[in-house]
Amino acid sequence: MNIAIAGGTGFVGSALTKYLLAQNHHVYILTRNILTKENRSNVTYVEWLTPKSQPEHHLKEIDALINLAGETINGRWTKKKKTAILNSRLLATHEIFRLLTHLNKKPSVYINASAIGIYGTSGIERFTERSKTNGHDFLATVVKRWENEAAKIKELEIRTVFARFGVILGREEGALPRIVLPYRFYAGGRIGSGKQWVSWIHIDDAVRMLDWALSNSEIAGPINVTAPEPVQMDQFGQEISTVIHRPHWLIVPSFPLKMLLGEMSMLILKGQHVYPEKAMQLGFDFSYPRLHHALQDLLTGEKNENITNRSENLSDHFTDSQKR
Repeated sequence: MNIAIAGGTGFVGSALTKYLLAQNHHVYILTRNILTKENRSNVTYVEWLTPKSQPEHHLKEIDALINLAGETINGRWTKKKKTAILNSRLLATHEIFRLLTHLNKKPSVYINASAIGIYGTSGIERFTERSKTNGHDFLATVVKRWENEAAKIKELEIRTVFARFGVILGREEGALPRIVLPYRFYAGGRIGSGKQWVSWIHIDDAVRMLDWALSNSEIAGPINVTAPEPVQMDQFGQEISTVIHRPHWLIVPSFPLKMLLGEMSMLILKGQHVYPEKAMQLGFDFSYPRLHHALQDLLTGEKNENITNRSENLSDHFTDSQKR
């Protein structure tokens, strides 16, 4: 397949590109900085979001397009930062709609990055793709507007998927290295109440789920890109402690985090229990359905010895979810 990726040089985009190349696909990466990139085997860099760029002239035969572009949400949420977070997503998605309208041969599928933040935060609710998106905080508002912009692409009769990412765990990028760092110095422990839910996913499973959504024509609309076993923050810390053999003993109160990070502290102090119902119903095979095995792989390089039976007992999780 010929697959175009906007945001192909970021955390998820880089991992996805590597995976797709291993599957012998040709990847077109949309980038502003075309002069710093050099095309290589099965990778073509295409300039976009610059005054003179016309990416549609280079994407005449693409089979799929994936949009991962947007300003990082990391960093203190000043007024300027919040504007950049929202506008970067709307601009990129609007530009994708424009270029798609200029293609005579349109891709069969479009995947737009999204986030579980659309559900809002809760310590008691359990969210699936069927849940109402009633969140009113900053992130929920951003994601709603982002998905609404991306939904316009359905008008072009292109199968459209909203990949609602949870907390993506990677070795060197993403949230995990920052969470683990205090444990390396024997200073790990409970953050805030410790009861806030962390709906996580291993980077390998996140990438594989995107690839799975590309080829599975049954998938349209929102899909939760999360593991089937969310945990509360205190358990998350305890699992890190067990895997790297460091104590889990300090308590970090909410107040100093709020003072230090401002509104962004909600990413740490609040959460949501999100279940990947569509993935479970349609038979996606998680490599790392449980946090302990994901952390073993990411923090020690130790593979789960039962990896060939990775979906064992997952049907029980789905059955239990239907009862709740």
